[in-house]
Amino acid sequence: MASVATRANPLLKIVPHFLTWRTLGFRTICSGRLGFASQSEQINTEPSVAGVKVLETFKEEFEVGSRLFMLETGKIARFANGAVVLGVEETKVLSTVTSSKGDDVRDFLPLTVDYQEKQFAQGVIPNTFMRREGAPKERELLCGRLIDRPIRPLFPSGFYHEVQVMASVLSSDGKQDPDVMAANATSAALMLSDIPWGGPIGMIRVGRIEGQLIVNPTMDELCLSDLNLVYACTKDKTLMIDVQAREISEKDLEAGLRFAHLEAVKYLGPQVRLVAKAGKHKKEYKLSMLSDRTLERVRELAEAPIEAVFTDPSYGKFERGEALENITQDVKRVLEEEGDEESLKGLSKTVDTVRKKIVRKRIINDGRRVDGRHLDEVRPVYCEAGNLPQLHGSSLFNRGDTQVLCTVTLGAPADAQRLESVVGPSTKRFMLHYSFPPFCINEVGKRGGLNRREVGHGTLAEKALLAVLPPEEDFPYTVRINSEVMASDGSTSMATVCGGSMALMDAGISLREHVAGVSVGLISEVDPSTGTIKDYRIVTDILGLEDHLGDMDFKVAGSRKGVTAIQLDIKPAGIPLDIICESLEYALKGRIQILDHMEREINAPRAQDRNSPQLATLKYGNDSLRRLVGPLGALKRKIEEETGGRIAVSDGTLTVVAKNQTIMDKVLEKIDFILGREIEIGGNYNGVVTSIKEYGAFVEFNGGQQGLLHISELSHEPVTRVSDIVSVGQKLTLRCIGQDVRGNIKLSLKAVTQTGSSLKVTQTGSEKNNAHESLKEAPKYSVSSENMFNGPEKDDDSSETSEEELVNKNEGSGADLNSLSIPQILIRSAAECDEEENSAGLTRNVNSKAKAVGATEGDRRSKLLSQMKEERKSDSKFKSQDGDELKKTLTSFFHSRNDTEADTDATVTARSLKLGMKVTAKVYQIRAHGLVLDLGGGLRGMYRFETNGRKDFEIGEELKVECSSFSTKGIPVLSLLDDE
Repeated sequence: MASVATRANPLLKIVPHFLTWRTLGFRTICSGRLGFASQSEQINTEPSVAGVKVLETFKEEFEVGSRLFMLETGKIARFANGAVVLGVEETKVLSTVTSSKGDDVRDFLPLTVDYQEKQFAQGVIPNTFMRREGAPKERELLCGRLIDRPIRPLFPSGFYHEVQVMASVLSSDGKQDPDVMAANATSAALMLSDIPWGGPIGMIRVGRIEGQLIVNPTMDELCLSDLNLVYACTKDKTLMIDVQAREISEKDLEAGLRFAHLEAVKYLGPQVRLVAKAGKHKKEYKLSMLSDRTLERVRELAEAPIEAVFTDPSYGKFERGEALENITQDVKRVLEEEGDEESLKGLSKTVDTVRKKIVRKRIINDGRRVDGRHLDEVRPVYCEAGNLPQLHGSSLFNRGDTQVLCTVTLGAPADAQRLESVVGPSTKRFMLHYSFPPFCINEVGKRGGLNRREVGHGTLAEKALLAVLPPEEDFPYTVRINSEVMASDGSTSMATVCGGSMALMDAGISLREHVAGVSVGLISEVDPSTGTIKDYRIVTDILGLEDHLGDMDFKVAGSRKGVTAIQLDIKPAGIPLDIICESLEYALKGRIQILDHMEREINAPRAQDRNSPQLATLKYGNDSLRRLVGPLGALKRKIEEETGGRIAVSDGTLTVVAKNQTIMDKVLEKIDFILGREIEIGGNYNGVVTSIKEYGAFVEFNGGQQGLLHISELSHEPVTRVSDIVSVGQKLTLRCIGQDVRGNIKLSLKAVTQTGSSLKVTQTGSEKNNAHESLKEAPKYSVSSENMFNGPEKDDDSSETSEEELVNKNEGSGADLNSLSIPQILIRSAAECDEEENSAGLTRNVNSKAKAVGATEGDRRSKLLSQMKEERKSDSKFKSQDGDELKKTLTSFFHSRNDTEADTDATVTARSLKLGMKVTAKVYQIRAHGLVLDLGGGLRGMYRFETNGRKDFEIGEELKVECSSFSTKGIPVLSLLDDE
């Protein structure tokens, strides 16, 4: 404000400092009032200096594999109960833990793990409307589960205080996946906090490239690896396993697990050393433990009836659950009559404990299960494929009371899921969505957003099936499997694997192998004093009740060749690795039993028919693709709306996906009309008449290209006016019958209806007579190569009569009538023709002018035929011949004259060069696949080396060649003639 006053009154600039308001003790005018300043205000005129905050940080550096890691605490998130930053190279992850202070009464551990990848970690602003991160993505939920599963079993029994773990990525270089780092940072944070916890743990990722195991592989190395193993453990026990593999054998997997354990324990020492520097004393928390008196009283009341229910295999899931609930209510009534309030508070937990002991004791002592099965026996299997024939693929899979309906939907590559992660690919073309509706367990509920359990189960099944899908080069579809759990009694994720494999086969996808999954459980007896396992039983294909009352849920999926996915969850504080490896063999036996049932139902991909989904991949230039998409994709959307197909455009590639072949044909027809394809002589094309001239019609076809439909190619019958046959805007199916050196295209309407690509004299019956008749009656046209005139014309009477005689004399011979016809027409575009007409001052007497232009060609042919007649009269060879021999001689004579005339041309030009013309050329260049030949007059052609043909040419060597065709750019394509 002082500056404002100075600008308002410039005289203040010359006032001495000792006379200013401030030195005289007055407040400034802008302070709101005039008056003397207080003494304190006069004294505190110097700015204060802030103190320096010293952050005491603690660090631990250690090496795992070939990378250097660093644990750090004390600098960030100092108010959290425990906070640790774990870094490797340029990737850093922060993990914090907190716990509630109250002592709420509950019978479970409310542990929440939140993992978040914010876009600032990779220097990107979120691509959302609000430019903020939204709800947790699937990957974030999966990483949260990856942290939750190994730390949950290590909380002490009866600790039911709310605990929250929040892990976030601070920075990422894209090389290392931060999920494993977040788990190790969480372990260190829990160790530093005052929360009771039985850690530390170590988590490691192991890959395998060409048989070599790799510790902490980078994202690039994982793309080459056939194994992605995430392993968590304490010093001597396994806590969690998560595997994605490409049919790795059980033996190799066991070797990988043992290798991973040795590397994972390297994370434990640095955490212990960090706790010694900065750890807190563990706080005394109230544990919700069951009293021995309550447990004994409930056991007396409920043990006998519960054991009776569990020994009766006739009970189903809901009948058994209803019977157990009735027993609980009976015990509750007794305790209420006795007034035992303490026992009533923990009744549900106590009854569950009694059930657990009864089931576990029966399995260990008797080897019998709740439903009467043996320990290694799989429940009865029923499956069917193609139960919903209208879909791309479908299957129904039942194992015991568990039932899953799987469907497959195929889409274009553009339908792939877009991923926003700090690491990994940006899209995913194979998706499996698992759904667990409330009705599958006979409950009432509402559907919400992403569910952690549903995402986890779906991802496990997705990993299992991904290993057997054909490669993207051979199978570019986007595939979505939708798994709906119709009834649940345990192992619905493994049932999804089985049903998904059959649905993929039903969709016609060529899987390498069928994939099945089975869940293996563990029932163990532990020594209370030492905590070691005294006895145990491995249980195959566990029920939902056995999963709840058992020690582990070991899900293993794979084919007959090997394992493709594993997920291990446990309840005790670790299981020896030897038991885990032993369980692999039980899982293999159960998997083989299920695969037998699946292969009996469907063992090969369904054959594709016209009603099956179709996919076509086409190659085009980017300019053509931009033309197809149109402004803002309008043309592409219009095609999709009109046909029902889906179009995906990428760099140089166009992918079309259609529900059936009929829709595919419609889409391809529209694409061909807009973009076109490489012009082939003899190929049929759809076109639209754009303009009509007296000599023919110009047709737009094949993506905007123009061709001339000459009046002679309209019909087998004589045509006097083009407008009698076609009209502007009419759609036609035409055949390309030739191209000139400039690429101008000749089209034919009559060639589409005739049999064969050309008419031969060897045809018999009425076809032969009709062919001759149409050729004789067709009007004759001639065009000068130097001064072309695109209009119909007739030769003089003598030349017309002489040629008719020649055709009649050659009837029945094996000569090709096309070789005896008038030379081919040189076609120009419609614009060139209009310009030619205007410049020549064409009027209605266009036919008379056409005769003058074509006189030279007509005179030449007349002279040739007259000369042939004279030689026939004087040559005894002609006189002695009769019938077929005479006809062959005449044909040979005519060809030899044409060849001689072509050979004697002084200079070959682009206009004079025609198909079949034989010329002498010199070798101009020798390339890897052929020659560039100089035809003279600045005209060059190309010759491609033939298989097992001559390749020892020299620059300047003269060769006898024949013009066999023209490329799409009008370059002559030559063939080498044999030396005579």
